[in-house]
Amino acid sequence: MAMREKNIWILILFLLCGIVVGGLLGELASKVEFLSWLAYGEEFGLSTPIELNLNVIKLTFGLMFKINIASIIGIVLAIFIYKKV
Repeated sequence: MAMREKNIWILILFLLCGIVVGGLLGELASKVEFLSWLAYGEEFGLSTPIELNLNVIKLTFGLMFKINIASIIGIVLAIFIYKKV
């Protein structure tokens, strides 16, 4: 049972690495003319943060996702590597 939970955490780690590395490569590829298609993507989330003011503490919540083609390729590669490991 503990082994299955460990595998899920490894999968999540691989997916996060795939998203981050893919997004970084997509941004770098946007500066190269023939690779600029890798940077095509969408941005979604909370455009203006939500504030919770309790007079003692002020909390600000915000979340934004920027997905591009390179990060999707990174996710696919992460799943492929996870299945091989």
